[in-house]
Amino acid sequence: MSDDGSGSEGEEYEVEKILDQRTRKGKTEYLIKWKGYDNEDDNTWEPVENLDCKDKIDEFNNKKKKNESKSEEEEKKKGEKRKSESSKKDEPKKKKEKEDSKPRGFARGLTAERIIGATNDPGELFFLIKWKGNDEADLVPAKEANTKIPQIVIKFYEERLNWYDTKEDDE
Repeated sequence: MSDDGSGSEGEEYEVEKILDQRTRKGKTEYLIKWKGYDNEDDNTWEPVENLDCKDKIDEFNNKKKKNESKSEEEEKKKGEKRKSESSKKDEPKKKKEKEDSKPRGFARGLTAERIIGATNDPGELFFLIKWKGNDEADLVPAKEANTKIPQIVIKFYEERLNWYDTKEDDE
């Protein structure tokens, strides 16, 4: 029930209560309220290895699990009430689902006209492709575009290619 991490060596602080939990750099840390320290600024985040209060950690985790299951049940009940109270709120969701299920990219069966731009926003390279006879453009994974429209991909890169003459730089 004591901690040997904070402060000078040899001093031990007693855990009064665990207030919260977080994960930092893959390690679990708990927000500790120390016995005898009533100021909120005295609460500290401590990694598990600095703590010697397994009973308080277990108690906190059990309470957290109970609270999560209660809030899930309440959400389900609220969800049921909301559905019965008004079905108008569900209409935009249905419309969005229809938009999401609408075919995108090459699944639309259209012919690519040109690549407008590129992004790697989701962590993968995507091309924004303009389709012939259509004003709507789609983001398509570069891997798919490379295999299905290689000439258009090459043209896109060639248009953006910059050549530098190193002989002029030397003089």
